[in-house]
This record gives sequence, structure tokens and C-alpha cells, in this order.
Amino acid sequence: MMPFEYRRADNAESAVALVSGSPQAAFLAGGTNMVDRMKLGVDSPGLLVDVSRLGMDAVEVLRDGRVRIGTNVRNADLAANMHIRRRYPVLAQALLSGASGQLRNLATTGGNLLQRTRCVYFQNPTTPCNKREPGTGCSAVDGYTRYHAILGASEHCVATHPSDMAVALAALDAAVVVLGSAGDRILPVSDFHRLPGDEPDKDTVLAHGELVTAVELPPAMPRSAYRKVRDRASYAFALVSVAVALELEDDDAATPVIRDLRIALGGVAHKPWRALQAEAVLRGAPATQENFRAAADAELAFAEPLSDNGFKVPMTRNTLTAVLRELTGAPAPEPAAEGTDHPEGPEGPAEAGWEEMGS
Repeated sequence: MMPFEYRRADNAESAVALVSGSPQAAFLAGGTNMVDRMKLGVDSPGLLVDVSRLGMDAVEVLRDGRVRIGTNVRNADLAANMHIRRRYPVLAQALLSGASGQLRNLATTGGNLLQRTRCVYFQNPTTPCNKREPGTGCSAVDGYTRYHAILGASEHCVATHPSDMAVALAALDAAVVVLGSAGDRILPVSDFHRLPGDEPDKDTVLAHGELVTAVELPPAMPRSAYRKVRDRASYAFALVSVAVALELEDDDAATPVIRDLRIALGGVAHKPWRALQAEAVLRGAPATQENFRAAADAELAFAEPLSDNGFKVPMTRNTLTAVLRELTGAPAPEPAAEGTDHPEGPEGPAEAGWEEMGS
């Protein structure tokens, strides 16, 4: 057993001071990711500072329509909150598709955002991993890559971010409130996580000792949804996930126009991937199957699949178009004639049943 010191902070400021003052210190909240890493020998912090009893555990609806979610709000409680379920269904759906009920009862909002981007090689201390030990190499590049990135990866790391909640927050254009030794700052959630570049060991832009204290949601768009495609019905990371929030100009029109929207993808990159190219194609455009596919193709034009995950390209396209159809009421494509290609791309073993998988 590796010894470590445990301290329970009295307030957020003292927690920040304790962690900032020790390079080997880390925050502990629900512990659902940190404790796993310690058990595996991946992490060995010298000091754990417990912030789970500092309050910051409320969901507040502010006067201007924003919602402030404390860092210690449990994932299960946030998913069950009636205001979140009614106004931000994409977030409730994402939370309920993540992990198991037992883990959601422990996992916190801040901890979910800060869980490590990882893959099976990161979890195995006997294999080289630039994320775990910078400069040792990336075992996944020439290894098993079914779950790995097709967008934004580098030669140093091809792992994908595991959070469902963070993908929904990216589609909601949320902001992360952070406390450091110099005071508070607010970061757009899309800028909070990093792509690997040549420093894959850094998952976020936080400085050592900075503490997430809250997440803020802007006023909700009228329609939103989350869909997760995975290998089994529960307790599995996404192969691909899609979060969309949008507003239509004329809900009653036969073919409404998309006034505004935000799209985020999970399971495809080192961070929740904001689909800006797809958004640009669809903003102000009629809600049609053709436009949905054109938007997906624009986003996936620079995808670089690896040896085992080429299926993620059609799977992402299909899942995105399905969510957009669901939210806009656009008609589904005509079934393909017998003996012809599937209308939404090839459907082999990896893709079969994609539309029924997930929540």
C-alpha cells in the first residue's frame, strides 16, 4: 500500500491553499475516478484534500434565467432535478446514460468534469503511455483502438474523453466557475478541456490547485436531446455520443428552419468535441435530411480513423442525423431497396442496431 495524507478542508479557500502548496496534492470529492486510479497504481498523490463536505451542493435558478450547479451536486441528484429535466433534457439524459446508478450517487459535477481522459493503456501501468508518463510513447497508436479518437488526436495520444455530462454541457454552452489562489475565474466549458497536442498529460487548462466551484448554464434552448451509442446498455463508455440543443423559427411549418443550434460529440476526441462546422451548415437552414447529412459530412471531413475504429465515421453521421430528425420532426429517409446500400451508410456488426442503443 502506498501511504498518503488525508485532510478535510474547512472551506474552498483553504482547500485551494492546501493543494496549491503541495505539488503531490489532489482534491477528493466523490472519488469514483481518483480512487480507481490509486488502486491501479496509476496515481499516487501524497495528499488528498477532501472537498465533499464544503457545501456547493445546490442547483439554483437565477433571476436572469441561468442555472448555477454547485460542484458537489451528485450526478444522480442533478439528473433527477425537475428544472433540469424540463428545461435541459439533454443534460438529464446524458447523466442517466453515464456509469451505473451506484456511481451516479457518488459522482459529483466537478469530479465528472475532471475525470481523466483515458484508455486501457493509461489504466495499465505496465504499458508505455504519454498521458501517464510523458515521453514514454503511446501504446494505443499501434494497438487496440476501437474506443479511440477520430478527431483532434495527435501522435502522442489518441484517447477519448469519457464524460457524458461534459458533452451535454458543451452543447448547452455552459461555463465553469473556478477558484484559485488569485480568486475566481469563469471558463467556457468548450475551452476547459484540452486536445492532446504534445502535452497529453494535461487534460484541462486548470493550474495546479484551482478548484471547480460551480457550473453555470445559460437560458435553455427550446429543444435538446442526447444519444449515446455503446457496446452494452449500461456502464459502458460511448463509442459515439451526440448532444444537440436547438431553436426553430417556425415549429409548425412543414419544413421548419433552424434558427440556432449547438452540437457536441462524445467518444470521438480527447475532449467533448464542439461540432462548429456542422453548426455553421445548419444555422439558418431548413431542417431536412439532406442538410443534416451535409452538416455531418462537413464536421467529419477531417476525421482520421485508426485501425479499429473506422466505423465511428458513419456511426457519428448516422447518430447526429437521427438526433436532428428527432428534435426537428424531419421525416426519416426512405428505406433502401433490397440489395442496395443502407441509406445512411454501411451497417456492419459494429453499426448494427445503432439507433436502438443507448438511452
